[in-house]
Amino acid sequence: MTKILLTGIEPFDGETINPSWEAARALDGESIDGASIVSRQLPCVIGKVNQVLQRAIEEVDPAVVICLGQAGGRSDISIERVAINVVDARIPDNEGRQPVDEPVVSGGPAAYFSTLPIKAIVSALRQHGVPASVSQTAGTYNCNAIFYGLSHYIAECRPGLRGGFVHVPYLPEMAARHPGAPSLALDTLIAGVRVMVATTLAVEQDIQEVAGALH
Repeated sequence: MTKILLTGIEPFDGETINPSWEAARALDGESIDGASIVSRQLPCVIGKVNQVLQRAIEEVDPAVVICLGQAGGRSDISIERVAINVVDARIPDNEGRQPVDEPVVSGGPAAYFSTLPIKAIVSALRQHGVPASVSQTAGTYNCNAIFYGLSHYIAECRPGLRGGFVHVPYLPEMAARHPGAPSLALDTLIAGVRVMVATTLAVEQDIQEVAGALH
């Protein structure tokens, strides 16, 4: 059976939950359009996270990898377009490290583009009533490091693998501790991830839209 590796990240920055992991673990073992979901939690430890991700890929041997991460302050599901080869951490990670102006992969290319059908995913999410957009930046913290590390691993070791990164908003209970911050209900987020998986399985060639339509 085709396998989809779905990852979320452990809580960080004083939080007790992370919406990316809550969504990922809820779908572990579920079958979507003939593909089996295998979920794994990744650490918020910039110097170790890609080793953990690569071990998960080698263990699961998936056809697609979708990495989820928390983006407090964002109001929709953000499908990331590009990962850049820099870490410039605004806060320490969960082991207290705060790299500044360091590469994710020494000597690696400046950037990689997602190999997920990002615009088709956004279109499908909106059709299902889930707020979504294409994002042009995954930041310079742990999430971007995961995205870049995944993309570099695909380019160097598994060119047939498809993968990318998706940022998700706070859950309502988290937003309650951050007045004014937007949020997305967990049930809506889980439904959105199902749509992402189904769309990725169904769409090999991404759609083209008028500039700005999906932003």
